[in-house]
Amino acid sequence: MASTTWAGWKQGDYQIHFIHTGVGEAIFHIFPDGTTMLVDCGDHPALTRLEFSVPVVPNPGRLAGDWTARYITRVLPENNPTLNDRPLIDYFMLSHFHSDHCGTRSWQSTKRGGTPLGNCFRSGLGLAAEDLAFAKAIDRGYPDYTDPIPNSAPADEFEHMTRIYKQLQERDQLKIEKFQLGSSDQIIPLRNKIQDFKIENIAANGKILCRGGSIRDLYAEHLKQTKGLNENGMSLGFLVTYGKFRFVSCGDYSDTPLDGKGGKLCVESELAKEMDKVNVAKINHHGHHGSPLPLVAAWAPRVWIACIWDQLHTLDVMLKRLTDRSAYPGERTIFPTVFPKERVESAQNEDFFKDIAPETMGTGAHIVVTVPPGGLTYKVTCIKAEDESMEILGEYNYES
Repeated sequence: MASTTWAGWKQGDYQIHFIHTGVGEAIFHIFPDGTTMLVDCGDHPALTRLEFSVPVVPNPGRLAGDWTARYITRVLPENNPTLNDRPLIDYFMLSHFHSDHCGTRSWQSTKRGGTPLGNCFRSGLGLAAEDLAFAKAIDRGYPDYTDPIPNSAPADEFEHMTRIYKQLQERDQLKIEKFQLGSSDQIIPLRNKIQDFKIENIAANGKILCRGGSIRDLYAEHLKQTKGLNENGMSLGFLVTYGKFRFVSCGDYSDTPLDGKGGKLCVESELAKEMDKVNVAKINHHGHHGSPLPLVAAWAPRVWIACIWDQLHTLDVMLKRLTDRSAYPGERTIFPTVFPKERVESAQNEDFFKDIAPETMGTGAHIVVTVPPGGLTYKVTCIKAEDESMEILGEYNYES
């Protein structure tokens, strides 16, 4: 290994940072030209899970949004723009309205006479935004949140996020947009044009992008029979292509709505019909159920990555499915941001155990994917999450 500490981003590379705090999900992207995007920034009452909780890292002395902002500040490109002395992040994308992805008004968020961000809750994005500025926010429903039905987002998270939006519009002149399903030019490099880099919006609000470019509404029949929706099934999904490299991320995308014929529809299996192989895939819903064999076989990645905050994430049944060679042949490596010691003890004799990166076991790691120009190769780096040393625990090199 050339270096024991993180060397940072360099021009031309595409990087994906899966930031591990043990209580939520946050994924930071650096495009090849230095454009930045934070996807989710959560803080969830994971500690109330008691024996199912995982270690809070680096330590419980700060909350997840604070740790996330500090991590981002460490890995930002040199000469990253600032706004009012705060690092400016070009895009924030909220995959869906759940606390582990955005924070909430009801967990570790009591206001005491206002906050540095005004009348907001100091949780998840609300805390990170005290130290970071944002140019544009993208979510599934702005501005009227009527797609596919009005007022379907969880109330706590919706109020939390709308307060943050209002304050950031005033402080940073934040622009807010609805995620444009089917678009490949809503999220683009902003510093320079990168010919072979593209982000395609493939899922949102229970709808998916089909191969021919049409949009299919998976909830159309279900909406006739329900007054509520599964927020996970509303998750935003996108596909990143950089040369020969392909990465897919779909938030917590998972649900089995009624199909209008007396049965249920697996939304992940329907998405699988419209997709081809990728190199790296974010595991849907943290590996807590979901990812049926049709999706595993369609994506067939060399690398699976999951953001973990609970012992019941990356369940054994899920790991068996992800490592099932009948779904697709060949080697693969699974990188949960943490595979807790309790899971190690119970799973070490299982066949899937050999496919889990050992650097993630115990207290966990930040997982970073680096793709050089052309996307012919890519690297996955495990970075120590117990402190802020950015010590490299292990590196894996792959060909696309």
